[in-house]
Amino acid sequence: MSQVTESGPSHEVAIDPLDLVAPDRYGRSGAPHDVWTTLRAESPVHWCEPAGFETFWAVTKHADIMEVAGQPEVYSNAHGIVVLNDEQVAANLEGGNPLRDMRTIIEMDPPTHRLYRKVASGFFTPKGIDQLDEIVASSARALVDALGDEGECDFIERIAQRHPLRVLATILGIDRDDEERVLELTQQLFAGDDPDIQRESTSRTEAAKELGTEFYILFDRIINDRRAHPRDDLASLLANAMLPGGEALGPLETFGYYLIVFSAGHDTTRNALSGALAAFVDHPDQLALVGAHPELARCAVEEIVRWTTPVNYMKRTALQDTELRGRQVREGERLTLFYASANRDEDVFDEPFRFDVTRQPNRHLGFGWAEHFCLGAHLARASMHALVQELASRVELLEYAGAPTQTASSFVVGLKTLPVRYRIRPAR
Repeated sequence: MSQVTESGPSHEVAIDPLDLVAPDRYGRSGAPHDVWTTLRAESPVHWCEPAGFETFWAVTKHADIMEVAGQPEVYSNAHGIVVLNDEQVAANLEGGNPLRDMRTIIEMDPPTHRLYRKVASGFFTPKGIDQLDEIVASSARALVDALGDEGECDFIERIAQRHPLRVLATILGIDRDDEERVLELTQQLFAGDDPDIQRESTSRTEAAKELGTEFYILFDRIINDRRAHPRDDLASLLANAMLPGGEALGPLETFGYYLIVFSAGHDTTRNALSGALAAFVDHPDQLALVGAHPELARCAVEEIVRWTTPVNYMKRTALQDTELRGRQVREGERLTLFYASANRDEDVFDEPFRFDVTRQPNRHLGFGWAEHFCLGAHLARASMHALVQELASRVELLEYAGAPTQTASSFVVGLKTLPVRYRIRPAR
């Protein structure tokens, strides 16, 4: 158990820090909202020493997370963004894993981060995403059409993971024949601790190396093709990218860009969509409201991101001695920013545990904040908007056909299965 004495009047707050970071806890019970509620009220910046994991400060309030995220010169991303277990720490010391050797924009600090972010930022602007409207809309329509008039299915298998897969595969040059394998690799990347998803290998270290090698081979083939035969797509932009000073993007940075755009863009949207459908099953009046008022679809997307918060947290490392909400944070200590907790902060949201598609304002941190605000936020919004509109305009019946299950992952979180029974009217 973790105990902390607050500065000022002394009292103790006892929690089990494994509830915050252990993947198996999330697989059994989902996000630990009860623990976060306690921490927000009694110890918003809380020192944690979870058995078998790195130590860290748990940061759970909306304002504190914004403060940390807004000071990259004090709180660094370059030392890693995930709370590691002991085996992962040992594996990193060994090296030889392409996934660890690469550089992604998420694990860069200014000024380097800003230079690399500019490589693709133009593509992900609202104007840039407009060119994908037809792809996004046709994907949503085709997937819902394929369900037929009524029946039962696992919504994640049939819809939630297929929709972002098709969109991202299109812009990144992934052949349809490779989509299924890339889907498996992506799931293993973010949920490798889940026994139903993890690779069969001699050890986690070997599994990570195998996974990195497969990703590298796949994306290297696309990169070489787009350099030889460039097209008007993101794959070509990244393969032939130049930094603002005229320097070509290095091989590990190019690979890292492909990996982070696809894997992060896919699993976060997948989990948001599956969480959205579960919320609509639990709150059918909210889906009916969007159906009656299609103009609410964009507002509903923001509430879905707040409600689900697929990226549960990001880790930062203090570059100097500093203070946060009265806590003395030492150089080298880690801070874990729990976005999912911030998105239920009672000081920011009225009735934070109510799912409300009309919520305004909605100052959620589901896409992060400041320097590392999600590069693909506009694409994620467009993907979700298209599917929410399609479902809201066509669903007549939606209910559980079995109990949903959670993925054993504490970083990118969400449902693993979502069995539903449905009746759907034809498209207008």
